[in-house]
Amino acid sequence: MAGSAERGSGWRRAAALLAVVFLLSAAPPGVLIAIPFTVLALLVPPRRVMAVAAAVTAAVLTLGVGGGSSPWYLERGWALLLGGWFAGLTLRWPRTGFTARALGAVAGALAVAIALFLRLPEGWATVDFLVGSRLQSAATQALQAMRLLQGGRELPAALVSAVYRATEVQRTLFPALLALASLAGLGVSWWAYVRLARRADDALGSLREFRFSDQLVWVLVAGVVLLVAPLGDPWQRAGTNAVVFMSALYALRGAAVGLFLSGGLSVLGTAFLVAGMLFVAPLVLGAALVVGLGDTWLDLRRRASATGGP
Repeated sequence: MAGSAERGSGWRRAAALLAVVFLLSAAPPGVLIAIPFTVLALLVPPRRVMAVAAAVTAAVLTLGVGGGSSPWYLERGWALLLGGWFAGLTLRWPRTGFTARALGAVAGALAVAIALFLRLPEGWATVDFLVGSRLQSAATQALQAMRLLQGGRELPAALVSAVYRATEVQRTLFPALLALASLAGLGVSWWAYVRLARRADDALGSLREFRFSDQLVWVLVAGVVLLVAPLGDPWQRAGTNAVVFMSALYALRGAAVGLFLSGGLSVLGTAFLVAGMLFVAPLVLGAALVVGLGDTWLDLRRRASATGGP
């Protein structure tokens, strides 16, 4: 994400991030993208007519209809926090790379949410219940669709049990998955803003240059400590989410290092990667995680460049 983008490839990166939002977000993907884009287009110069018109349209579609339920307000409240933090950081440090500003926006929005939940402890219980209910409803609908495809026959008990277990895992990891989806949503919003307001295609850099502050390793360390320490379920859940979130970032960083050192993926390399993700995904992701963590201390790309590598 950081660094200069190759000409004409920005839309492919935005499409990949859009797919991540759809895969991970428990909130409507359009909300995580449209509201931060609206905030950017209205607050961050230059305010071009096309960008402002798109922002007004996005605001009408996401804020002007469908209100009244608790999830509606929660989803849009989070997106407004996210967009506000990202716009504020962009105005304050306009030359800072996208990844740093996006991580700062997620951290800022999360800090505000935690402060609210500390003041209103029942608020988190409500959010957890609403998310769990939505996931359970989605799982039930998916199982009903499977039954229809099977001609109305009962599904295997093992399949039904696996679907509901996966739903419970999603509920437990909801904060980490939302944070990852929010990062991806900010990427799409930033790309759209830069295309419309600045008429450029350099919003998102190449994956091979992706990196973030090495100090974030302490978030992973803290998550592991909370996960293994006998502090009770709330702290262990917080640790689990911190570990999942940072592990995903480090796995992505490991993939970036691999792309940099290999000079990119060939057709054969892409085929092997797809096969690995289909059949041995834990092994592939674990290897990427180890490489990403190692890059924190070894800075493998700098060393390769210093020795005449890619």
